[in-house]
Order: sequence, then structure tokens, then C-alpha cells
Amino acid sequence: MEKLTFYALSAPEKLDRIGAYLSERLIRDVSRHRYGYVCIAMEALDQLLMACHCQSINLFVESFLKMVAKLLESEKPNLQILGTNSFVKFANIEEDTPSYHRSYDFFVSRFSEMCHSSHDDLEIRTKIRMSGIKGLQGVVRKTVNDELQANIWDPQHMDKIVPSLLFNLQHVEEAESRSPSPLQATEKEKESPTELAERCLRELLGRAAYGNIKNAIKPVLIHLDNHSLWEPKIFATRCFRIIMYSIQPQHSHLVIQQLLGHLDANSKSAATVRAGIVEVLSEAAVIAASGSVGPTVLEVFNTLLRQLRLSIDYALTGSYDCAAGVSTKIIKEHEERMFQEAVIKTIGSFASTLPTYQQSEVMVFIMNKVPLPSSQQSIEAGKAGENRNRLTQIMLLKSLLQVSVGFQCSNMLTALPSAFLDRLLSAALMEDAEIRLFVLEILISFIDRHGNRQKFSTISTISDISVLKLKVDKCSRQDTVFMKKHGQQLYRHIYLICKEESNVQAHYEALYSMLMLISIELANEEVVVDLIRLVLAVQEIAQINEDNLTAYNRCALFALGAAYLNLISQLITVPTFCQHIHEVIQMRQKEAPYLLPEDVFVERPRLSKSLDRLGPEVFFWQSKISEVLGGSGYNSDRLSTPYIPQLTDEDRLSKRKSIGETISLQVEVESRNSPEREQRAPAEEITYETLKKAIVDSVAVEEQERERRRQVVEKFQKAPFEEIAAHCGARATLLQSKLNQIFEITIRPPPSPSGTITAAYGQPQNHSIPVYEMKFPDLCVY
Repeated sequence: MEKLTFYALSAPEKLDRIGAYLSERLIRDVSRHRYGYVCIAMEALDQLLMACHCQSINLFVESFLKMVAKLLESEKPNLQILGTNSFVKFANIEEDTPSYHRSYDFFVSRFSEMCHSSHDDLEIRTKIRMSGIKGLQGVVRKTVNDELQANIWDPQHMDKIVPSLLFNLQHVEEAESRSPSPLQATEKEKESPTELAERCLRELLGRAAYGNIKNAIKPVLIHLDNHSLWEPKIFATRCFRIIMYSIQPQHSHLVIQQLLGHLDANSKSAATVRAGIVEVLSEAAVIAASGSVGPTVLEVFNTLLRQLRLSIDYALTGSYDCAAGVSTKIIKEHEERMFQEAVIKTIGSFASTLPTYQQSEVMVFIMNKVPLPSSQQSIEAGKAGENRNRLTQIMLLKSLLQVSVGFQCSNMLTALPSAFLDRLLSAALMEDAEIRLFVLEILISFIDRHGNRQKFSTISTISDISVLKLKVDKCSRQDTVFMKKHGQQLYRHIYLICKEESNVQAHYEALYSMLMLISIELANEEVVVDLIRLVLAVQEIAQINEDNLTAYNRCALFALGAAYLNLISQLITVPTFCQHIHEVIQMRQKEAPYLLPEDVFVERPRLSKSLDRLGPEVFFWQSKISEVLGGSGYNSDRLSTPYIPQLTDEDRLSKRKSIGETISLQVEVESRNSPEREQRAPAEEITYETLKKAIVDSVAVEEQERERRRQVVEKFQKAPFEEIAAHCGARATLLQSKLNQIFEITIRPPPSPSGTITAAYGQPQNHSIPVYEMKFPDLCVY
């Protein structure tokens, strides 16, 4: 061997003849079963290969590869392993010059076949499989950087290499306990096909360039489909963890795009398969956060929301083909529900990886997909359409809640843009109790920026607020601007939600949290005053009970007011205010415990039917609160004004109102122009004094307006039909006479330049000259 090596080094041009001779001998010995000579020939080739690192190695390699191929074709496991070991040694040599004429197609096919070996002897089977994996690793190393070689990333090669590695990853010996990472693996474990396949797969993916990622990932998806590996999802998740940690971080979004495409392709597969893909997607998204989720962020959410919509359709129709209404597969509703939950969780995972500005965009995007009566989106009619709309609304709001939970933004103006807030609040007025609760939870997660939410999860009248350990910051300028802009809108929706009869304990807890969080996060002096007025107006809803609420609803509103005023009085620390609130709560404990949260918000609420016979001492009085807070510098005029929400078109669009409210809205418009008010007062001169007087008298005016509205509603509800008909008839006559006047003015032609001519009937008739005959002054003519 020494002489041969010396000869080959001193005369490198002879290498090809040496190789050809050795190759011929080896092929002959293999066919004659002289395995000792075969081993000698291979060892000689290996030594020559390792020694001759010169430009003429190309001449020798052709013979060498022919001999390795001959060994791999043999049925003897030992010869296959011998050939593989030689090939691996060759693969580790870095050649100086590229090769034009080599082909590794046979080696890829043969090594892949060895990876799937099913030899009867476990030990031999393991050795063959490991040789196959090592061989594939060698092929990848040899070809991946050589531009003149056949491209290893081509689908025909990847479709053999990747499934072979996954097959070995999949078949973990049950007795074998795996360590958390390859670095901590024991020596025995490093020798297992599973560990080796993982290392090889990581190396392969680590070398993948931008254009090759797709070809490397597609076989993984096909393998998981063919072997039904999405359903337990443990192996699929493990595969994609390996993939996401192995590829270059800037390519992460390509993997996610392929998973999304695969989800679309499987949109008619079983719910368990789709749920597996979505959960794998969720895992991949969290890992991709360190790199890049890519430019098509909204496309990711669009795909997920589309799948959510499809799943709702499947669950409702019971068929994957909604048009035909016939399906060979039976759709199980609980499986579709699991899939929907998986999608919602994934939306949350994705969103948590994004920067704040993109999270805002995503939330606006999701909100715009929610079908609302007040929006331009088509609301489907019929029973099935209503169900579909309701499920879509709930699922999308759940998704929005998932995103908002991980959303942290110091500036409420950017967190809740007007268009988004308007749509969200219009959903708060819907009749469905579950939807209203979701909207409240979403608003709470936006407002709670210091983690105080959990401290208000139960409603109670605690005597010392310090036990809650609240985190309170001074209200920032942006928050003040936000409340000036949207405060009245928020109060109005809180007020209207309180009037809903379908509210349950969860709604009152959410309303309580909302009121407290606004007081802590967004409150200045003006906001606190408005919130106190709002809570007193809510007490009035329960007290007067125009909406015919149940005893539970009324007691809950009383209890809600008591709990809020108890905490706010301790927050603003005005002793006389605290004293008044404390006195009323004590009186309720003695006389009417069913007006306190401790008796109402329990598993079996203790209620009372005699809520209309309560004494004045158990109520919080606006006049008293105005007096005590006014003495401490608060705006007593504003405090003494009862809170009245402004009704808008949105209320009528988004839900059905009671007939009384609808009439009151119509009558309010009519009564302003009714025959009784026909006599208009002459125009009054406006001076500083009149303005001052108007501001001072505004309270009395609002009281009068309120009383007038009540009388009008009462009239339409209780007056006999003839009286209402007569009133409407008078209105119609008046309107007709006005219209006649308007038509007479608009239809009558302008007076002619030549004056009037008397018609045959003796009435003056206007006669007009055509425009082209008129004489115009020179200045008018162009």
C-alpha cells in the first residue's frame, strides 16, 4: 500500500488506470463471493482517495463511485455498510475542482431504500438504516455546495431524502428514553437511527437557501398526510420544531406560508386533521417570532378566519359540500368545535409575536369581518342565516379577545381607533348575551394596562381598598383626550347594557370591572363625576323599572352601584362622601341585604319581590352626593344633573327597541312641529347675560324636557285610539297644506319680461319668452 500510494502521488496521471484496475478486481471478487479481497480492494481505494488530494482526483472518482455502487447493490448487509462507509469518507473530502460528469441519482435512491430497511434481525436492520442515513448525509454534503452537480434540492431528490429521514425519526424504539437535546444524549443514543436522522435533517435544512425551502418542506407535509400523522399531532409538532429551529430565521415565514397553503388544501379534510395542522401552525408561529413572520401578516389571519367560517358552515350544514348537501363523511360537531378553538388559539399565538402596530391592524381586520346589522356587510336571512351570523360573530369576537389579551399599548387613542371602537360598541348592543359579554371582556383587556383586572373579578363591598394592592398611575394627556373623545360613547353603552334583561352574573362582574378600570386607568376629575352620575342613573333604572326587569336584574343593578360607589369613595378620599356611602351600605345591611353584592352575586341569590316599597334611606341620593363632593371642589352643577344617554340611529339599527321607545323617538320629532307649537316666539336677542342664564338654567330645562318626553310617551301608550287618530289627522292636514304651498311656489314659472297677460278664464297667466329671443345687456354676453 505504501509503494502504491507513493507511485500514485508521484505519477497522478496514472490514477485513473489504478482505479479502473481495482474496480475491475473488486467487481470480479464480489461476483465470486471473495469478500476478503473485496475488503482489501476497498481499503486500498480509501487510502488512495485520502492521500491523493490533487487536481487529478476527478479521474479516479469515477472508478471509485462505480465500486461503491456495486457494493450497495449487493444483498449482503456487510457489503452495503462497507460501501456506505467508503462513500462517507469520500463525501468529507473537499475537492478543489468541480466535476461535470458525476451523477448521484443512484446513491440517493439506494441510501433512501436502506433507510427503510425491514431486515428480520433488529441489530442488522438498525445498522443498515444508519448506513442509509449516513449515506444521505454524505450525498447532501457532497452536492449542496457544488453548483455544477445535479441540484440536490430538486423535488425528485427531496421526495426521497426527506421521507426517509422522517421515517426513521418516527420509529423511536419504545424502550429508549430520549434526552431533551442531541447535546445531552448518551453515547448509545447517538448511535440510534432516530438521533442520526434528526441530526441529518437539521443539517439539510440548515443548508437550505431561500429558493429551496419550499422543496424541502413539501415532502414533510405529504409524509404527514400519507401516514395520518396530523391527528395525534405529537410527531407533526416535533417535526416542525426541528424545521423552525434549523432553517435560517429570515426564512421562517416561508414555512408558515406553506402550512397555511396546506391548511387551505385540506379544507375538506376531517376536523381532527385540520386541527392538527392549525396547532402545528401555532407552534411554528411562536418560534418564528424570533425571526420574521413575513410581510403577508394579514394574509395569515385571512386564511385562519376563512377556515373558521368554513368550519361554522360545516357544523351547521353537516356537509363538506354546502352546495350539494351530500357528503360521504359524517361531520361531528364537537370535532368542528375543537378545530374552531384551535384556530382561535393560533390567532392569539400569531398576534402575540407581532409588534404593537401590527396587532392593532390585525384587530381592525378581524373586527371588520364581524357581521353587524349596522354595517354594510350582508346579514343572512332566515333561521340558518341567523345561526350562521351568530356563530360567526361569537367566533370572531373570541379571536379578537385572544389578540387583545396579549396587547399592551400605553396610548388608548392608537389602541382603539374610532372606526374600530364604533364597530365594537355596536356589537355591545346586540340581543345575544354571549356577544355582549365578549365585547365587555375585549374592552376590559384594552383598558387594563396594569394587571388590575383579576382584583375586580368578584363584586363586593370591601371596607379597606388597600388590601387589593391596586397599581394606579396618573392619567396621561393622551388618555384624557381619549375620554374627551369617546367617554360619552362608553358611558352610553354601559348604561344600555345595564338595561338588558338577559344579563347574568358574568355581565354584572364585567360591568363592575369596566367601571373600576376606567376609574383607575383613564380617570381625571371630570371622568369620576361622569361615572358617579352614570351609576346613579343605573340605580334609577332599577328603582323606576320602566323596562320591566326581573327582581334579580334590579337587585343586581342596586348591588353593582353599591360596590362601585364603595370603592370610588375610597379612591377619591373625601371623608363626607365615604361617610354617606358607608351609611347607605350599613342601612342596606340592616333593612335590605338583597341590595348588596354579598347576597345577590352568590350561587343562590337571596332576592325580594317588594322592591317598589323600599324606603329612601337605602338609596344613594344625587343631591346628597352633589353636596358633599361639591364642597370638596368637584363640579356640583354637573353632579346634580341626572345622566341621560343620547339615543342614536345605531340603537335602532343594531337591535329591536321596545314599541314605547320607538314611539317616543318619533313623537319627539313630531311634537316639536305640532299644531300646539305653531305660534313661534319672535327671535330673541342673544347677549352675554342670556348665555349665562341658559347655562345656569340648563338643569331645569333638562328636567322639563324629560318630563315632556315622559308625558308624550304616556299619551301614546294610554290615550284612546280616537284621540291619537285625531292628533295625527291634524298633523297630516297641516303637512298637506304646507306641501301645497311649496309646490305652488316651485311649479309657478318666473314672470315674463313683457308682463302678464290675462287668460280666457280671467285669471292673470304668466307668459314667458324663449331664452333665445330674450334681449340681454352687452356685459352678459360672452
